[in-house]
Amino acid sequence: MLDPIVSFFARVFHAIGKGLGLLIGALLWPFLWLGRWYTRRGWILRAVVGAIVAGIIGLYGYFFYVTQFWTNFNPDYPASLVQARSTTGAGEPVAAASGATSSGAGQPAQSCKPSAIAGIAADLIDFNVNQNAWISSMLVSNAGLFGIEWRNTPFFDNKAAFQLGINQVLRRTTTELVDTLGRVRGTSQIDQNLQDARTAMAWSETAWYIGWRGPTRPSPSVFRDGIEKLRAFNASLERCQATFDARADNLMQFLDRMAGDIGSTSDILRQRIELSDAGWFDLRADDRFWFAYGQLYAYYGILVASRSDFGSVIAERNLTVLWTRMEENLRASLNVQPWIISNGNESSAIFPSHLATMGFNLLQVRSNLVEIRSVLDR
Repeated sequence: MLDPIVSFFARVFHAIGKGLGLLIGALLWPFLWLGRWYTRRGWILRAVVGAIVAGIIGLYGYFFYVTQFWTNFNPDYPASLVQARSTTGAGEPVAAASGATSSGAGQPAQSCKPSAIAGIAADLIDFNVNQNAWISSMLVSNAGLFGIEWRNTPFFDNKAAFQLGINQVLRRTTTELVDTLGRVRGTSQIDQNLQDARTAMAWSETAWYIGWRGPTRPSPSVFRDGIEKLRAFNASLERCQATFDARADNLMQFLDRMAGDIGSTSDILRQRIELSDAGWFDLRADDRFWFAYGQLYAYYGILVASRSDFGSVIAERNLTVLWTRMEENLRASLNVQPWIISNGNESSAIFPSHLATMGFNLLQVRSNLVEIRSVLDR
């Protein structure tokens, strides 16, 4: 009585097995053909082809490794600045080091406070290109996964997006250092170290040794020049040979630019939320999330540094409470580190919406910036 039913399911499973066998055979056929072709060649050709294949496997293996392991990732990286706060602004005279004298005069050498913004910016570049490999300019990153762009994969674009978010902040910061913070008003001379740092950070993020126009410098090599120039600016500032104009209107403009930058990113997140609600299966949600996270990661350090550089302005305008709340909100937003990014419907009970959470954090920080800016504008 059960024989027809058993026979039916046997035929179904046999057909499924046969179909899977044909599928696996179709997938493996090119490799089997290549294997037969390879074994029939001469040893010189086999050595050359083997070396090429080994090189490709090595490049992809290294790429997979550097994209999955993040060295010295630490949301509390500006903690030393928090512990060393004062009301002295960057560029203002400070007590000279014990025993320091000016050359030939026997008088104490003049010393000024270096810029924490420039210092943190240099540290973030170092984090991006020295402590970690810069992903976006790697050959395998540009080639993709056998023609598939990495941003369309679930995992191998997250670190690159995070680094690009940090780099976006560094470009904004070096521009403001050149245009307003590192000079007096708009008629004074631009500091050459800051100008060189801005030029370095404006370099293409995907440049390899060879570009469309021929040989070029890879991105991390140029970004390292930015580290040197920012630290050279701070060395000059410490010797009171450079300028940091820590005025309230300069701080207000700097906050305006940050708020605009954050607002732009929140709009990018909003557009992605509207385009897809595929939950964990949205392959573009992860790079959007980690780009925004990289921005918040960098802006946390920059804003902590700004409190140090504009210490006198913040004290005079009674901004300590507002600034502390903004820093706390920024630091709390960095605790959101999901293993898999989901872009689900905001009312879904199954798929969370990590992009909506990140967008809320961005707008909260932007609101804090606007509030502080309004106080400065009074």
